[in-house]
Amino acid sequence: MARSRDVKSRWVSAGEARLRRARRWLVRLAVLALIAPFVLIALFSVVPVPITPLMVIRMVQGHGLDKQWVPLEDIAPELRFAVIAAEDNVFCEHGGFDWKALRGQFEVALDGGRPRGASTITMQAAKNLLLWPGRDLLRKAAEAWLTPQLELLWSKRRVMEVYLNIVEFGPGIYGAESAARHFFRKPASELGRREAAALAAVLPNPLRWSPRSGSAFVKSRTDTIARRIDQLGPLLDCVR
Repeated sequence: MARSRDVKSRWVSAGEARLRRARRWLVRLAVLALIAPFVLIALFSVVPVPITPLMVIRMVQGHGLDKQWVPLEDIAPELRFAVIAAEDNVFCEHGGFDWKALRGQFEVALDGGRPRGASTITMQAAKNLLLWPGRDLLRKAAEAWLTPQLELLWSKRRVMEVYLNIVEFGPGIYGAESAARHFFRKPASELGRREAAALAAVLPNPLRWSPRSGSAFVKSRTDTIARRIDQLGPLLDCVR
């Protein structure tokens, strides 16, 4: 009987030891998950981004990889202006989140409508840099955690530079330089306003829309973006 109790005691002690080790590893993994993105964001404040999770996913899906990193100075100002006009009119003014837009979409949801999202360029840069595509709550929470870190460690020009070098413009086509050469047979530095507006027009769904498709929707959105650039004025100053 005593021996049985000793065996049971040793078994319980071994189980408790394994549980403690598992907890220690979980804590380490949690700390790593919190620290690693910050380190990568700090690194990419000065180093070009070599590849992103989305690029890997698209390659697995068979879309290939066409990307060329260029400094912001080699991307036509018209494209910088166009993505602000299309995606985030107050990019130069907010600290990562457009709280007014977020409140508006929250109110739409409360009224039973379907929120369109209020994702800023900084939020999209964070998602494109380190996360996966989709609208699940975990990804949204991670995006919200990463966005202030980008705003803390990067200038607005760096956010725009990274965004325009890693954003998806078509199946397997990433960044302004590759997109400009693929769709318009010219470098990103030579893009005109309408070409820039057409590239910005497809950003919500680059796998479905093309800047050269000629569809009525893309043309209409291109016209709207091109007109809006003139209306934004000082709201474009941080990327001039």
